[in-house]
Amino acid sequence: MKHLIEPTDLTRAEISEIIALADRIIEHPEEYYEAMAHKKLATLFYEPSTRTRLSFTAAIKELGGQMLGFSDAAKSSVAKGETVQDTVRVMACFADIIAMRHPIEGAPLAAAEVSPVPIINAGDGSHSHPTQTLTDLLTIHRELGHIDNLTFGFCGDLRFGRTVHSLIKALSAYEGIKVYLIAPDALKLPEYIRHDVCDLKGIPYVEVDSIEEAMPELDILYMTRVQKERFLDEDEFDRLKDNFILNAEKMKLAKKNMAVLHPLPRVNEILTEVDADPRAAYFRQVAYGKYVRMALIKSLMDWKDDPAHPMPEKDHFTDDSLRCTNPKCICNNESVTPYFKRTGEIVRCAYCETKI
Repeated sequence: MKHLIEPTDLTRAEISEIIALADRIIEHPEEYYEAMAHKKLATLFYEPSTRTRLSFTAAIKELGGQMLGFSDAAKSSVAKGETVQDTVRVMACFADIIAMRHPIEGAPLAAAEVSPVPIINAGDGSHSHPTQTLTDLLTIHRELGHIDNLTFGFCGDLRFGRTVHSLIKALSAYEGIKVYLIAPDALKLPEYIRHDVCDLKGIPYVEVDSIEEAMPELDILYMTRVQKERFLDEDEFDRLKDNFILNAEKMKLAKKNMAVLHPLPRVNEILTEVDADPRAAYFRQVAYGKYVRMALIKSLMDWKDDPAHPMPEKDHFTDDSLRCTNPKCICNNESVTPYFKRTGEIVRCAYCETKI
């Protein structure tokens, strides 16, 4: 059975299939009004969300299906101490497919280990956000016409920004990708993404200190906000939140067909004066999110019992002598089997990718 826990759970061919289906839905939505008739999507959102949750809601309804679940874990049996895996076992009795957002890293993977229905990771802590990645890829495809041979600039919070981590992983499947990393020292891209993805999979990257340094080279500028909820130290957040702001003056340095993406919500990292620039694609990006989630839901349901669409081999292993040190990992918050994986000579937690 196919789940979507990481962007790399999908092959490039499967991503292309989802994007092509999203294109068809955009052009002929009436053909898909009953595609998921009598099917139910459970949305299990353990932390706040606007765009992602409503996007899934709109997606299943426009496919003719129904939605159930919760948007506030405090009003569910989670408040009584129910584990992620038990919640998923229960919800699978009522739903055909589950979308989960959780502040604890690795929670969707733990859910997939016991679920009899497909699990979609709608964001787990600072780790991964594969449905936003599909939204980003569809946006790039619609705005520029292709994904290969593009230069990306990732700006802002690259340390905690799960959308950045997921997109860079997905881009490793494409040819000719180059990356500029535009972030302060405290918010630089995590070591595991630089090593396991950029270095091992051959994505060249350059770290720069300002948007202006990279802007003339970029095909895509991917802006992110400095996320207060990811900081343990509020003083550090206040010190960094105003760094790396995009304005109309900086846009003058960009290519005429460059596109600005942002997973939203924004705070002040993109001034509203940029919104009128035709290269500002972030609100179109939100709309594309609904269509790509429609395509994803239909695809995962179609692939559920199809041996041509298996989950990739994970090569996870257990070792009683090893322990994940990440306090925000599912294996340190609930009773799950600790799994590990090797990337070259490096051992990492399979749930959160912390180096052991």
